[in-house]
Amino acid sequence: MTVTTIPFGRTRDGAAVTAYRLENAAGASVTVLDYGATIQSLSVPNAAGGLTDVVLGYDTVTEYEDNGGFLGATIGRVGNRIGGASFQLGGRTYALARNDGPNHLHGGRRGFDRRMWEAELRDDSLVFSRLSPDGEESYPGDLQVEVTFTLTEDNALRIAYDAVASQDTLVNLTNHSYFNLNGGGTVLNHTLQVFAHRFAENDDGCLPTGRLLPVEGTPFDFRTPKTIGADIGRDDEQLRRGGGYDHNYVLAGPRAVVLRGDQSGIVLTVDTDQPGMQLYTANSLTQRPGKGGTTMGPRDAVCLETQLFPDGIHHYGFPSPILRAGQKMHSETVFSFTLA
Repeated sequence: MTVTTIPFGRTRDGAAVTAYRLENAAGASVTVLDYGATIQSLSVPNAAGGLTDVVLGYDTVTEYEDNGGFLGATIGRVGNRIGGASFQLGGRTYALARNDGPNHLHGGRRGFDRRMWEAELRDDSLVFSRLSPDGEESYPGDLQVEVTFTLTEDNALRIAYDAVASQDTLVNLTNHSYFNLNGGGTVLNHTLQVFAHRFAENDDGCLPTGRLLPVEGTPFDFRTPKTIGADIGRDDEQLRRGGGYDHNYVLAGPRAVVLRGDQSGIVLTVDTDQPGMQLYTANSLTQRPGKGGTTMGPRDAVCLETQLFPDGIHHYGFPSPILRAGQKMHSETVFSFTLA
């Protein structure tokens, strides 16, 4: 494994950003920024004998600062939505930023995706850490977080999340990479299999209602592989509410997803210890330039965000996002790349 560090410019407040690149013997590589602990590129072998960068991203830190979408970023403290932008914990009500209509999304106005992280190389892995102080984005308690990126010799990227808090708080960490296994263009012809029998019903604001619906007989049934575009245009209330797929799936086990690129021959398999996964088809991604002179827009990528269920603090029976003081949180997700 080789490691390269590359200057990546400065943020508006003057912080120097560094890109850390891991490369294995097969030539596969992952580049992660210490701004947002962000996956900026992920290149893996394709069927033609070359390499394909399978995630969307930007060439400059300024573009990451200026644009929304959370491309490749580590999301926290709480990924996805919290209804009403508030929660009760320990007899107190915590008011959060309303940055998604009336709701709170992906950690607030300046979540983990817009923070600088400390980086170190540890046993051929990149470890990014930061202390989220008590009151940051109105969350209670100091939270010490580590995110570890490991690139294996057989072309798998393992992301491990560790956290411990000084007082009871909420935590739901994930990565928000936008995958396109062809390296560009639409993902509607990618073939997707999701190992889930149920998904979370959304209201008009893409907030779970609390009902878990069967996928059978709906456009959300990916138990048998089909193209992402096969049913995305169907007249379905849930698809209309999300502008496409933007829903949490209740995973049946550790195997979450198999995604196949229709041109590159690349197959992505996702395994996780998390109970849910948000399937998002980049419905709100506005047309914009990307890295290396590429362009990107709606339906040009798919996000596979392994997670606890959205708004879990407000729904009995959903996995709880509460992390108790002194309790250690650990989770892992593995993205494995092979050829068809």
